[in-house]
Amino acid sequence: MSRRQRQGMIDRQGSKLSLVRQCSLLDISRGSVYYRPTPARAGDLDLMALMDRQYMKTPFYGSRRMRVWLRGQGHPLGRDKARRLMRLAGLEAVYRRPNTSKPTPEHRVYPYLLRGMKIDGVNQVWTADITYIPMAKGFLYLVAIMDWYGRYVLAWRLSNTLEVGFCVEALAEALGKGKPEVFNTDQGSQFTSAAFTGALLERGIQVSMDGKGRYLDNILVERLWRSIKYEEVYLKAYKDGTEANQGIGFYLDFYNRERPHQALGYRTPQETFQGEQPRKRPEGQEEILIPRVETTPLAAEDFLKLAPLLFK
Repeated sequence: MSRRQRQGMIDRQGSKLSLVRQCSLLDISRGSVYYRPTPARAGDLDLMALMDRQYMKTPFYGSRRMRVWLRGQGHPLGRDKARRLMRLAGLEAVYRRPNTSKPTPEHRVYPYLLRGMKIDGVNQVWTADITYIPMAKGFLYLVAIMDWYGRYVLAWRLSNTLEVGFCVEALAEALGKGKPEVFNTDQGSQFTSAAFTGALLERGIQVSMDGKGRYLDNILVERLWRSIKYEEVYLKAYKDGTEANQGIGFYLDFYNRERPHQALGYRTPQETFQGEQPRKRPEGQEEILIPRVETTPLAAEDFLKLAPLLFK
């Protein structure tokens, strides 16, 4: 069991055991229980927002180059601070995995299954990733689950921490809309956790994870991040989490339903995803065949829906 999971078992109010005794039994330090993270300063938040913007343009910038760029923008700072703020924002040069994908030693890492695979239909492969969302005061993390072929965003969640809960909630919503053959992610601790992989394995879904240096494997989600930040986040400068939740919700609805994609033949993700889904005949409805008229059960289904309106 990981340290974070053991920390989550601490009962501050209802337990008869003191915090000291609980920490001893769970083999965790008392300091980790009493510690409360201090919020980032306003100046640091401004620098993180600038870094995030520049990272979208130059994802190959590490802390050295980012520090030089910031100095050129009139923000002199040391490399240690540049590295710390990049880490806090989950930004790291593309030749290595983003810091939001830091693996946990206790978690199992699954093999990469997409090598040589031809992805030519919906619900064949799903993918997920996490990104940083700047706000006027503070920041959030956004997770999205996407159908690889259709570019359709099946579910998303915002969180102010990188705990696994918001990723599991998004996964539960996505699985209510379908089931992929393979689910591919990076090796982030959220995606390697037993709560996340267990939900996939119990449904017979194969788990695939990018290897080191394979940052391009999640390029479709990276393109989603670029779109949502340049077309929504950077334009709005959210005041708080409520505003961010509303704005991102409206944008992703637009992205799925209205925004055409060149790679999809200028169809929307929703048209592609739902167009590939087999339509089912309502339970108990028989197939209707009309003499000398070529028809299908689906056409008959549509006719029956209109019949009450036609013969009022």
